[in-house]
Amino acid sequence: MKKIAIVILIILLTTGCSLVRIDTNSIDNILNVILTKNNKLYNQIGKGYKYYLPSGVSYVKSDDLNDVLYSNGVYYYLYIDAISYYYKTDTDHNEKSNIYYSKNISTDDGFKASGYLDIVNKDDLYYVTFLYNYAKIEAVVNKDELNNVILNSSYILSTIKYNHDIVKLMLEDDYFTNKTGKYDDYDTKEESGKFTLEKETVMEEG
Repeated sequence: MKKIAIVILIILLTTGCSLVRIDTNSIDNILNVILTKNNKLYNQIGKGYKYYLPSGVSYVKSDDLNDVLYSNGVYYYLYIDAISYYYKTDTDHNEKSNIYYSKNISTDDGFKASGYLDIVNKDDLYYVTFLYNYAKIEAVVNKDELNNVILNSSYILSTIKYNHDIVKLMLEDDYFTNKTGKYDDYDTKEESGKFTLEKETVMEEG
């Protein structure tokens, strides 16, 4: 027993592991903890990218560089901006004082772009726009699921890894021709004071 304790202690000392508590009641804490972790896990692979899908989040379908994900009644619309990744284009965003939550996100990691998290509240619904690491997640959620969506989205966006060679080939093959902006199928928009999804329902596979 004593030998086991010594081995565990050595592992902790040599790897520099430390336990960091995530306060899931605080959006700021979720962002500060998850986005600063160097998590190299992945379990989902797309064309030119891969990322980690947290437990409880299911993959529904893809359309080129758009993935639809689902968890506990909420659809996540993930858009991979491979062009911005390739040209290392950063996003200019001003924090908004007139919405529920707005924060610019910076990073010291040269491989990840900075981003932002905006949350607009109307009619007991929360419209989430989360941009980070050359990718964006949008979702419309209720209050009870809001922080859980931020937690899952933080894991997904922070773990996205791009295959530079594949992205380069896609550019050389004119893969992105006529694919400007977001694809209409996955456009989430606010209209007439209420949240509406361009795709009101998405049939879950299986």
